[in-house]
Amino acid sequence: MVARVTKTGGFLVHGVFYSAPSQLVGKRLRVHVYDDRIEAFLGTSRVVTHPRHRARRDGARVHCVNDRVSPEANLRFDVIHALRRKPQALAGSVYRDGLFPRTEYAEAWTALSAGLPRKEACRRMVDLLWLAHDEGCEAELATLIALSLEQGQLPKAGILKQHLAPRQRTLPNDTPVELTDLASFDALLEGHA
Repeated sequence: MVARVTKTGGFLVHGVFYSAPSQLVGKRLRVHVYDDRIEAFLGTSRVVTHPRHRARRDGARVHCVNDRVSPEANLRFDVIHALRRKPQALAGSVYRDGLFPRTEYAEAWTALSAGLPRKEACRRMVDLLWLAHDEGCEAELATLIALSLEQGQLPKAGILKQHLAPRQRTLPNDTPVELTDLASFDALLEGHA
């Protein structure tokens, strides 16, 4: 089947809304529906893969949101980036539960929304999601969130970031560099090979 990616960043398959990378808005995808998953192709490149969901009998819309990178096409769904601009949209978002990568994040949202005004709860939750996404520390941050909640504290991204292990950034230090002799450029300018 063929589905067009809407300006909201997704497409419909059998009554279920699946997310797509923002780079695909307006594109027509060829969708293969399997028993356990759906795969969407742009031309011959697989650009989206989601677990398959079924439409509800009561007519309520089902959503499947995935903010992870698609390894095949190196694209990602930019919901978290959009929420950074408008964090309060998280409270009413139909995608909200699909954005939480682990149960600890859902528990954090429950605690934040119960313990803080809506504006502050949304901002803190979006900051946590951004930190997990940007630093690639989803599991480690989930552990810190659970620990924070056990201690009766509401998680705050700035504080938890201090407890994260710094990302390893290593540069090669033994790369040989050979400088070109400037006389070879003179030879090129004179037309000598």
